[in-house]
Amino acid sequence: MNFAKLAALMIAGGVMCGTAQAAEQLTGTLKKIKDTGVITLGVRESSIPFNYNLGGVRQVGYSYDINMKIVEAIKDQLKLPNLQVKEIPITSQNRITLLQNGTIDIECGSTTNNLERQKQVAFTNSIFIIGTRIMVKKDAGIKDWADLKGKNVVTTAGTTSERLLRKMNDDQKLGMNIISTKDHGQSFLTLESGRAVAFMMDDALLYGERAKAKNPADWIVVGKPQSRESYGCMIRKDDPQFKKLSDTVISGMMKDGSINTLYTKWFMQPVPPKGLNLDFPLSEDMKALIKAPNDKALD
Repeated sequence: MNFAKLAALMIAGGVMCGTAQAAEQLTGTLKKIKDTGVITLGVRESSIPFNYNLGGVRQVGYSYDINMKIVEAIKDQLKLPNLQVKEIPITSQNRITLLQNGTIDIECGSTTNNLERQKQVAFTNSIFIIGTRIMVKKDAGIKDWADLKGKNVVTTAGTTSERLLRKMNDDQKLGMNIISTKDHGQSFLTLESGRAVAFMMDDALLYGERAKAKNPADWIVVGKPQSRESYGCMIRKDDPQFKKLSDTVISGMMKDGSINTLYTKWFMQPVPPKGLNLDFPLSEDMKALIKAPNDKALD
């Protein structure tokens, strides 16, 4: 055997060995996806405009579109063009448990990355930054938190807003009757029907619920923000390969400008189902995040 043939065989063997080794080195979620040919997304029913169901037919939204970019990157990296994508509806209350027990692999919705949750799950680079405020009827005479004393206030169970609202109620002795519902749609319904005078939630979500109201002009978002929070896609802890892939997709969207296009689509233009415009301009916090992508919690 001449030297050229030997060298060629050695190179071929090295490539095959390297390929096999790369496959063996897959860990965590990417290995699970490679082995099963399936990725399972946790999806929200009514987190407008982040991740919500459109007429029982399909999922749409700002965060959902980001999630699908991550799915495309997984297909490329794992060479799985026919990767099956499953979607399981989740709520604020069960999303962490379903991620931890392997029922879902990732959740890109409106989940706040905070230090308490980081003990249970991990987060990708942030995809959005919000403030927590209240939505009230335009003629209710409510301008800020002190005006809620002794009144019924609704929020969504299992959210950071619920925790903040209960703490404020105790600390400031406001005597509010706090109503918790299973999702944002039900919370707004509680407000719209008069069972509560205010709905506390992340400002972007409040604008989303307002956009699908029977008469959007009847409702306003008021109050000094009680917190600044960052949303990230939620993934399992100690899964560096999956986090790196997801972070790369998100930071890439911020660097190439596609995140701005996505933002305009969902926050500055008419959105389904009613074709109403949230008219929610890019904040200074969001501009700073796009300039310097990161996965920091803001509390």
